[in-house]
Amino acid sequence: MMDLNTQQTTQVAAHDQPIRCVEMIENQGSPLLITGSWDKKVKYWDLRQQNAVATLDCQDRVYCMDVRDKLLVVGTADRYINMVNLGNNPSAFYKTMQSPLKWQTRTLACFTDSSGFAIGSVEGRCAIQYVEDKDKDYNFSFKCHRITSPTNRNQTDVYSVNSISFHPQHGTFCTAGADGTFNFWDKDAKHRLKGFPETGQSITSTSFSHTGNIFAYACSYDWSKGYASHTPQSINKIMLHPVGEEEVK
Repeated sequence: MMDLNTQQTTQVAAHDQPIRCVEMIENQGSPLLITGSWDKKVKYWDLRQQNAVATLDCQDRVYCMDVRDKLLVVGTADRYINMVNLGNNPSAFYKTMQSPLKWQTRTLACFTDSSGFAIGSVEGRCAIQYVEDKDKDYNFSFKCHRITSPTNRNQTDVYSVNSISFHPQHGTFCTAGADGTFNFWDKDAKHRLKGFPETGQSITSTSFSHTGNIFAYACSYDWSKGYASHTPQSINKIMLHPVGEEEVK
């Protein structure tokens, strides 16, 4: 953790394997850090203490994680998805399922109203999933981040969905992928609101500002094509896109 005033850094968490995910929430007025690791554990940390205040044992390595209000969702290897109710029982899984998508989970993001979450996978698909069974009829998945070959209409190149972000006001969302594009979607209308041209590099991470009027996306090589495609021309950059109301509403 870095103190922005003093520029001092302190270690506030530890796992036995690489830490893949970091989230921060407010807990009774004080910050609580949540970390997910390849050691198959999710840990909660009170930054005033050295040891974890609680630990969740997962089925496999933690690949992605998101939190919204009282909903914590953890995606692991082997396509497991774990849901935690932070309000009632943060030290146990409220519900566990396997991803409705057939291939490896790459990213997930909670809805703005915390009633569910979106999952992205390496197969160029996104799934919309509600937490409660009463809403299961609203679950669906769709294809995205796929490019039809210009020379062979029967060939489609499939790219990983690397990042999903929800707009804080309208509840619409963005997917971004290894194909270097990002798209804005409306899950309720099952409709793509706007697609954007290829950036020339994979998009690895995205986020809306707290007001939703700026969309930030990171362009960086994501190793989806192996070491041979990692060239000196590959640069890391963060781009800011001014969000038009018509793009996300």
